[in-house]
Amino acid sequence: MNTFHAHDDDQVEGGALGRKLGLTRRQLFAATTGMAAAAAITALPGRASAAAAAPLIRDSKRGIILYTVRDAISRDPNTTTLPSGFKEVFKALSDIGYERIEFAGLTQHANAEGGQNLENIAGATLLRSWLDANGLRAEGNHGFIPGSWPLTQTDLDRFKVSLEIANILGMDHMGTGNDPTNSNYKADWDIAAEKWNILGEIARNSGYVKLYTHNHDAAYNFLLDSGPLDVQGRPTRSSGVRKLEYFLGVTDPKFVNLEMDIYWAHVAQYKFKTYTAPDGSVQTNVFNPLALVQAQERRYPLFHAKDGKINTATANGYDMVPFGTGDIDYTTFFRGLTSQHHYPMYEQDTAPGGTANPGQSLQFAQISYDNMSALTTE
Repeated sequence: MNTFHAHDDDQVEGGALGRKLGLTRRQLFAATTGMAAAAAITALPGRASAAAAAPLIRDSKRGIILYTVRDAISRDPNTTTLPSGFKEVFKALSDIGYERIEFAGLTQHANAEGGQNLENIAGATLLRSWLDANGLRAEGNHGFIPGSWPLTQTDLDRFKVSLEIANILGMDHMGTGNDPTNSNYKADWDIAAEKWNILGEIARNSGYVKLYTHNHDAAYNFLLDSGPLDVQGRPTRSSGVRKLEYFLGVTDPKFVNLEMDIYWAHVAQYKFKTYTAPDGSVQTNVFNPLALVQAQERRYPLFHAKDGKINTATANGYDMVPFGTGDIDYTTFFRGLTSQHHYPMYEQDTAPGGTANPGQSLQFAQISYDNMSALTTE
């Protein structure tokens, strides 16, 4: 059974504002509630008080993928006073205010408490105890997805162990950071869809685990599915459907979910604007990431909330920056969703500052959390 333990208010401060005021979460809540009540009492007669705009991302939905702070997790605790290893990083992220965690593997520095490899039953049990102690909930993991198809027994056995670990950690989702296939051809995406339908059914039968695939820009390129064939008998032109759009159409919504990386979706918008139609003409079709999500919103339980600053001097058209400091319009994106059933996970591949700034990834995590919190419905 998946359980969720609230923060220990005597140990965890009340986010950025709480730290400034020296208040715990419970004290901060009481103080702000009192201020709100006072404001209501002193409102001018006959004038309605303006309702505060609701957050676009509720605090219980704000998350981070640990790849963003991988430098902290892999640090040797014997050589630094900074947070290192899962246990200390969990506390640091909880202190910032995050409540949801997405793993990017289950290994840390060998000198950290628990040892290097926690991808086993005992390791998952230990990790769960640290999550619970800090009021955190594991929502996903970029973990093991079998490479074989048809499945080898070895791959199937390992996949089932991964699902068992996911259940111990309390995850509702488990996935991968790779595309279902790297191919541009329809036939290969048909095979990938068959495989993911089976894997997704196995995952759901193991417990309440939804299988998801996380994608970068290439998955939004146009599918080669029509026109003249090349010397290997493969199509050379496109009907205009994008690869991941096709995958959504031929997989079972009960078993296959997606995690859109909103940054990479915008890179795809920048890069993949035209395709060669079956008649040889060049057609323009500008990708709309929000529209793709809106068409099947319930299939996107997770997002990577990664921001980008426009830079057309680069091939991708954007540079990665902390959330809320770039040019991607996250306010419009999240306002365009019909529910708050999604978990946006802050990610920044370039957050680690190396030896020059070893605390940078956690500093960026603080900035990004504050900016996620600042998004409102109005």
